[in-house]
Amino acid sequence: MRRNLIVAAAAGVLAIAIAGIGAYVYFFSNLRSSPTTLGLSASPSPAVASSGLAGTWNVTSGSLAGYRVQELFVGENSKHVAVARTSNVIGGLTVSADAGGYVVSGVTLTADLSSLHSVDQVVGRNVTQRDGVVSRQLNVQQFPNATFTATSASVTGGVTTSQADVTVAGKLTIHGVTKDVTVSAKAQAVGDKIEIAGTTAINMADYGLTPPQAPFVTVDSAITIDFDVFLVKS
Repeated sequence: MRRNLIVAAAAGVLAIAIAGIGAYVYFFSNLRSSPTTLGLSASPSPAVASSGLAGTWNVTSGSLAGYRVQELFVGENSKHVAVARTSNVIGGLTVSADAGGYVVSGVTLTADLSSLHSVDQVVGRNVTQRDGVVSRQLNVQQFPNATFTATSASVTGGVTTSQADVTVAGKLTIHGVTKDVTVSAKAQAVGDKIEIAGTTAINMADYGLTPPQAPFVTVDSAITIDFDVFLVKS
């Protein structure tokens, strides 16, 4: 009987040790990685003549949008960047010629928040468990989309032969709340498509949201939204 108790106790200690090692690897190691911020995919490959840019363009396949937010694990000094993305992006814009380049109007980009999925990595953890917490915080059943709209923006530069810098002032709606934001982006022609990639910084509190709560980790309220969209002419 005594031997059985000793064996059972040893097994219990071993199980606790294994669990402790797993927790250490997750919370106190640097075995973490996060994809870089979304940007233009490649060098311009012009196939659209400058005169052919004028018209209506719609978002097509290959487009991505997502968020980047910093997490701090208990016992760590450096923060981890949690990254989630979705390929369910729709929208469009209209391009017209201008003396200094082009004028873009009627900009609308909508991302499906219910399909956001984590793409960063933390050894010893299934980071996709975060997605359920985020979905509940965003209340995606009632507010499934994030939408950016802008009345107009000016684009200088070739676009068809080089990357063009674009700054767009518009409105972002998340969780039923609409706020003014400024998007910094780059645009280029890729074959018969236009590619636009950019970012904007927001704060959860401005949209009636609080950082997700989870054991052993705190989440910043500041978020970077990034996107890389491809558009085809309709």
